[in-house]
Amino acid sequence: MKTRTIEIKWAIIFSVVGLLWMLLEKLTGLHSTHIDKHMYLTNLFAIPAIIMMVLALKDKKRNFYKGQMSYKQGFVSGLIISVFIALLSPLTQWITSTIITPEYFPNVIAYSVETGYYKSVAEAEAYFNLKNYIIQSSIGALIMGIITTAVIMVSLQTKSKK
Repeated sequence: MKTRTIEIKWAIIFSVVGLLWMLLEKLTGLHSTHIDKHMYLTNLFAIPAIIMMVLALKDKKRNFYKGQMSYKQGFVSGLIISVFIALLSPLTQWITSTIITPEYFPNVIAYSVETGYYKSVAEAEAYFNLKNYIIQSSIGALIMGIITTAVIMVSLQTKSKK
């Protein structure tokens, strides 16, 4: 497990930054007053998420591989970070939904029915609930982490000398 300390550290950092992002969304009214803008602005989290993955992989390259990291080594590291983030997602989603912003689900349900996105409260509740968000955040963390790592490692890998 000592070989995975960097991955665990960055998964924890990622999760804390995600919680801070949720707090920022709540404080700016994206979970209440400006909920109509939430589905667009929440995607801006991709920026710090990508930055964190770059920093994590650079950390792994510099401090574990002594500056020489192949595409495969970096990809495996990013995959492991993504798995740890996915494993932490149920906890971070629970903290978000019960502590940071318990009013989000009722607000988004009301808004989605009011705007006609869903025809009934029951339909909206079937989508906007803690269980569904836990599943989505876990799967999303894994998929986006893998894609992000695959792209980042194209430029971060140590090129072999010819």
